[in-house]
Amino acid sequence: MQGSNRLVLAHFWTAFAVFAVMIPLGAWQMLVRSPLHRWIDPELYYRAVTAHGTSLAYVFPTLVAMGFGYAVCAVSLGRPMHGARLAWASLGLVIAGGVLAIATVAAGKATVLYTFYPPLLGSPYYYLGILIAVIGSWIWVGLMISHFRRWKRDYPDLPVPLAMFATTAGALLWAWTSLGVGAEIVFLILPNAFGWTDTIDPALARLLFSWTLHAIVYFWLIPTYIAFYVLLPHAAGGRLYSDKMGRIAFLQLLIFAMPIGLHHLFADPQIGAGFKFLHAVFTGMVAVPTLLTIFTICASLEIAGRLRGGRGLFGWIAVLPWDRPLVLASVLSLVMLGMGGASGLINMSYALNLTIHNTQWVTGHFHLIYGGAIVIMYFAIAYELWPRLTGRPLASPHLVRLQLWTWFVGMMVVTLPWHLVGVMGQPRRMAYYDFTNSALAPQAIWVSVSTIGGFILVVSAMLLVGVLLASHRAPKATIPPLRFSLAVNPPRRLPKSLNSFGVWTLLVVALTAANYGYPLAQFLFLNRTSVPAYSSQVR
Repeated sequence: MQGSNRLVLAHFWTAFAVFAVMIPLGAWQMLVRSPLHRWIDPELYYRAVTAHGTSLAYVFPTLVAMGFGYAVCAVSLGRPMHGARLAWASLGLVIAGGVLAIATVAAGKATVLYTFYPPLLGSPYYYLGILIAVIGSWIWVGLMISHFRRWKRDYPDLPVPLAMFATTAGALLWAWTSLGVGAEIVFLILPNAFGWTDTIDPALARLLFSWTLHAIVYFWLIPTYIAFYVLLPHAAGGRLYSDKMGRIAFLQLLIFAMPIGLHHLFADPQIGAGFKFLHAVFTGMVAVPTLLTIFTICASLEIAGRLRGGRGLFGWIAVLPWDRPLVLASVLSLVMLGMGGASGLINMSYALNLTIHNTQWVTGHFHLIYGGAIVIMYFAIAYELWPRLTGRPLASPHLVRLQLWTWFVGMMVVTLPWHLVGVMGQPRRMAYYDFTNSALAPQAIWVSVSTIGGFILVVSAMLLVGVLLASHRAPKATIPPLRFSLAVNPPRRLPKSLNSFGVWTLLVVALTAANYGYPLAQFLFLNRTSVPAYSSQVR
């Protein structure tokens, strides 16, 4: 990979090290609030939830996106990366920030959950840690944009490779959406945490975090979609149905991901109903790039199946190479994406949202999309890259398939009961429930079932780490280089609108200003919702 192997491996190993610690911690949280365990000190529970959420929201997916981005940059552009020292510095900042934040949580100084929830306030070092990690990721953003611009400068008449185009779209999305959480920390939380201000504005803080809260999911999703478009068709033995449809899908994700965060604040009275409705409409628009992607990927898989001899209406499905991890993981991911997207229709509905607001339904939806559809593709990306990074074949292919299936089954067993108890009214973010209460007793069995699913996920996570470690000890072999999928009709020239981001970046800024401008202005200038902070620190 043009000399980038160590850099990419370092990102993935750091990411999976974090993952290997935080998945058991998540299963423990499920156990201690289930009927299978006695109640514990709520402080310990919320400490664990904060560490789990912080690591798996700000560190793990960011490192995967960064590492995969460097691999895409080296392979798709076909030349060595520049800025290697900056890339290593970026990794160091993300690690340092993550360690500082988690150490503060472990010490009992910041049980505020990864969404912060002012006026609840933790130690300033927790927020500084997250800010340092985000700043580290901005260096990666700059490197991706720099490589994109240099390619455009050197080859002005050629299309930027789809993989690099999509990676740059993800970098731009993260740069813009991370400004929300960055502004909340710098201008609201840290001044109060250091004692420079007497009050904090929770309404403004929630509005700024909503800027990040939903768009960050699409940043996590971008590597998954890149794998769908540029790795899966080749792995299946076919070609990508349409390069242009891929570019349109990534541009739509960039455009529609930002002006939708207020659908998380439907129950907040300080936000006007008109802006809530506007964000609900744009949230619905996010389904368009997803539907485009599902169509394009299914068409690409059919092409592969037909080339492999598949006949009849659905005969192409049976002949796909299901032994390939990328093929199996992609189909399992699409199943979870469809189910999670369907439950998301309830969340985005202005009317229906109130029936499941702040219940376990939301937790189930979130984990099915992120922990299911997105993370299983992170595994597939690692399995595809590992032989090229190490020069050694993957150890035990049957264990690889077992790992993917156990993750899928475990995620189903975890999230489907959560959806059910959410409809039954079970609130989320609770440290314990009294299942002897007749109102809660019917939920007990489903909570116990989901707990079993959590430990299936732990087994799957350990299989992942075991396979990757064993692969490092496999004998050296001749490994074919990583190749990205070719389109059925590779574009020789593209309109500027599908080969650059200038006009689309302006549109993102304009939509964000239209959808967030007035709500932000009312809090900044009216200043009627500030209150004293409440410390979460153990004394």
